[in-house]
Amino acid sequence: MESYVEYSEEVMEAKKKGLAIVALESTIISHGMPYPQNVQTAREVEDIIRSKGAVPATIAILNGKIKIGLSHEELEYLGQASNVIKASRRDIPYILASKKDGATTVAATMICAEIADIPVFVTGGIGGVHRNAEVTMDISADLEELSETNVAVVCAGAKSILDIGLTLEYLETKGVPVLGYGTDVLPAFYTRTSPYSVNYKVESPEETAELLKAKWDLGLKGGVVIANPIPEGDALDESEMARIIERALKEAEEQGIKGKEATPFLLGKVKELTGGKSLTANIALVKHNAYIGAEVAVQYTKLSRVETF
Repeated sequence: MESYVEYSEEVMEAKKKGLAIVALESTIISHGMPYPQNVQTAREVEDIIRSKGAVPATIAILNGKIKIGLSHEELEYLGQASNVIKASRRDIPYILASKKDGATTVAATMICAEIADIPVFVTGGIGGVHRNAEVTMDISADLEELSETNVAVVCAGAKSILDIGLTLEYLETKGVPVLGYGTDVLPAFYTRTSPYSVNYKVESPEETAELLKAKWDLGLKGGVVIANPIPEGDALDESEMARIIERALKEAEEQGIKGKEATPFLLGKVKELTGGKSLTANIALVKHNAYIGAEVAVQYTKLSRVETF
C-alpha cells in the first residue's frame, strides 16, 4: 500500500510529532468552486486549521499517487486543470493504475484518510439520497462509506439538493450517528435548519472527541457525521432556497442530467439563481467547519495520547 501513498513534508512531520491532522477533500477545489475562489478558499481553510493547532492534509490523487497533503503548486494545479477525474471509491484503482489525476469526493477522502490514520475530516456537506431515488436508485457512495470507514466527517449537514429525510433514514439503517454541533436540528448546507432532527446534540470539541473515542474503542465500525450549522450571518433563507432548489432540480430533469454530473450542475444552477450568494455561503460554511474540525481533532489526539501513556 505504501507505494501508492505520498505524504507532504508538513504532514509527515506532524505524524512524527504526534500532532492532530485534519483531512480535507479536493473535489471542492476542482469541481465545487470556480477559480480563483477555489484555491484561495483551500489555502484559507488550511490556515484556519493551522491556527487551531492542527495540521491540514488536503487529499488528492496526482500522477497515480494518493497525496496526503498538497503543496501550493499542486493546489493551484487542481484549481485550474480541466482533466481531473471526480474520484469516489470505484474510481481510485483506475486512477492509480493509469497514473491519472483525481479529486477526491467525501467517500474517497474518507478512504484515503483512514489509510493515513487521520480520524477527522472537514468538508462542506455530505452527499446522500437524491430526490426520486426510489425510482432512480441515485444514492451517494458517501453514505456507504460512512457505514464502513472510521473517519468523522465535519460538515454543514446534507446538501439541500438531496432528500434529507431519506438520507437520515439510510444513515440510521447503517448505524451512523448524526451529531448536531450546538443544534438539535440537522442543518441543510446553505441554511441552519431543516425539518429534521439529529440523533444527538454535542456542545464542545471535548464531548465530540469522547464520543468518537468510545465508538472506535468498542470496535464499532464506521464514521460519524458532525453536523455544524453555517454561521447565522452567512445563512440563506430556508423558504427561498427551497424554491430555488426545486427550479434547479426541474432544469436538471429537463436536460437529462443525472449521476456524477448532477451535483455540480445543481450547485452551479443554485449559484446562478442566488446571484452568487450560495458561493459566498459555501465558502463561509467550509471555513466554519474547519474551525470546529480542527478543535475536535486536537481533542481527539489528546485523548489518544493519554491512552498511549
